[in-house]
Amino acid sequence: MPNSLEFFESVARRAHAFNERDEQSDSSLHPFDRRNLHPRLPPKVRCLFDDGHYAEATFETFKFVDKVVQKHSKIGETGMKLMMQVFDEAKPSLRLTPLTNASEIDEQKGYRFLFSGAVMAIRNPRGHEVNLNDDVDTCLDHLAFASLLLRRLEQAGYA
Repeated sequence: MPNSLEFFESVARRAHAFNERDEQSDSSLHPFDRRNLHPRLPPKVRCLFDDGHYAEATFETFKFVDKVVQKHSKIGETGMKLMMQVFDEAKPSLRLTPLTNASEIDEQKGYRFLFSGAVMAIRNPRGHEVNLNDDVDTCLDHLAFASLLLRRLEQAGYA
């Protein structure tokens, strides 16, 4: 029987080899799949991303989020005005929570500002500035944030 140090080393080597196999197979996945980005993102977003147009991919993604909110709320506004109106906790067009207690009201308020902030801070600069460039990680972070917003809408029944 090997001594405990030999046993520990053999376990550590096997674990390291196992992790290397996982990392190698994971690296063959598209970054959208590794990040588990929302599957309903428009195909155009992936094409822009794959071609290295990261700011444009982000812009198209948040235009899509805006259109999804617009469709479900049946409100013609866009951008910040849309988000502030739709998710207003006092009279929401889209309820993300039942709004029956302080925590649910706070969550609705918080998402109101997350959706509004997303279009103001992420989408708008990419729609108005001429030479705005994002790197791959910034783009993936933005797309993951948009995926979170889309999944929250789905959780509330707006698929």
